[in-house]
Amino acid sequence: MDFATLLLVLVSMAELALLSVVVAFFQRLKRSEALVQTLQARQSELVRKLQLNAQMEQELVESFRRRQEELTRLDRLLEERTRQLDGLVKQAETFTRSPRFLRQVILAGHGEGKPVPALAKATGLSVDEVAIIINQAGN
Repeated sequence: MDFATLLLVLVSMAELALLSVVVAFFQRLKRSEALVQTLQARQSELVRKLQLNAQMEQELVESFRRRQEELTRLDRLLEERTRQLDGLVKQAETFTRSPRFLRQVILAGHGEGKPVPALAKATGLSVDEVAIIINQAGN
């Protein structure tokens, strides 16, 4: 073999080696591109899920805010009703302690045949006071 043939064989082998390196490089490049595409797809999916989670969180916060407002409104209504009922209870207590009402209770109980001590206990008056009211009604 002469020098030219040897040089041609060496250059051909070098070209084959370079060609195999280029083929290997492109195969790795394709794998890298596929990996990048997979990562981009996963990243897009993650961003979509994060957006969905953020939207759900916002809806949850808004729902909580509306419920808090409703609870505040209901609390105000409850306080107003409590004040109204307190006023009604005070009116009822005033009415039940009025002499006219006590007289009606005693006379109604006496008409039903209830004993004087029971009427005194029910009205918070003494037995003598109940007896006087009954006697005055009899006159």
